[in-house]
Formats: sequence, structure tokens, C-alpha cells
Amino acid sequence: MPQPFLDIAFPGSVGRGATGGPGFSTQIVTLASGAEQRNVNWSNSRGRWNISTGIRNRADMAAVIAHFHVVKGRAYSFRFKDWNDYDAADQAMVQNTPTVWQIVKRYNRSGYEHVRTITKPVAGSVAVKIAGSPVTPAAIDTLTGRITFASAPGSAPTASFQFDVPVRFDTDSLPVQANAWDLQIVNNIDLVEVLE
Repeated sequence: MPQPFLDIAFPGSVGRGATGGPGFSTQIVTLASGAEQRNVNWSNSRGRWNISTGIRNRADMAAVIAHFHVVKGRAYSFRFKDWNDYDAADQAMVQNTPTVWQIVKRYNRSGYEHVRTITKPVAGSVAVKIAGSPVTPAAIDTLTGRITFASAPGSAPTASFQFDVPVRFDTDSLPVQANAWDLQIVNNIDLVEVLE
């Protein structure tokens, strides 16, 4: 059963200064010969960000505290903009049914590709093309990243878009140290990506 998601964005001014990015889980076993056996536990990355590095003033801290209250610590996930990776252009979509297609972002390097499913495109940012010509789909679901067409497109559609990452706080407590009226410090506040 999916966990509760609130369709609200984490404060952008704080998110811009966050430290973090994608991560994988790999087990490495060193054999008696010294050779390694690597087991990839996750086929997709899971992002993690420390947002304490983005808090610059009292207003930023107040926004984080308000957001923390609304999402009840780790209870609810929400939108987060990863300023290092938040857009894509002309990405070939993945077909779900003849009329429903999934937005994805493709990462390519030297003939290798990783396909990332995008579930939280930013409303108003999605532009769809079929055979290079702009089209208006029947529906764009900004909570799943699925595009619905009135009829099956004749060729694979592409999408250009911005996107958010569904995340949650990785703590249920917010230890804020107030050194002065406009100097508040939190050593570490982690957000972790919620895989859907």
C-alpha cells in the first residue's frame, strides 16, 4: 500500500543549498584469490540530501520548521527539487498501454543507459511531441508521471519536462540550536527519496 504523499513542495530557497544526490546499494565480497564479487542490491538509485546546508537565516529555518510540522516528521512524503538534476529534454517515453505512456529520464554514457521513472513532473513544465511535432495529450498526471493520449500515437512520444523527487524527512525530531535571534543551527537534517 502506498504511503501518504502530500503534493506540496519543500521550500525552494533551502533546497537550493542542500548537499546530496543519488546513491546505490552494492555488496562487495572479496574472494580468497583477492578478486571481487559485486552484488547490485538496487536497480534504481535512491537520493539522500542534507538540507541543513541550505538554511541561511531565520526565515529559512521557520520555513523548514513549518514544513516539518505539516508533514509530521517522517510520516508524509512530499516534493523536493534536486537542483543538480531536475529537468530533461526530448526523452522517449515508455509505453504502459497503447494510450498511456510513462515519463522517464534516460542517462547515457558510452553506449550504456539507465532509465529512471519520473513520477512527479512539475505542473505546466511538460511538453510532448510525436514524431517531432508538439501535441496536446488528453491528460498529464503530475502525481504518477503518466501521459494519456486520446488515441494511440503513431510513434513513440517524447517529453521535455522539469521534475521533483518524492522524499520524506529521515527523522522525527528537529534539534534546532538557537545561538541568536537570526542565527539558528541544525547540524544535519536528511531527506531521503521515497521509491514509488
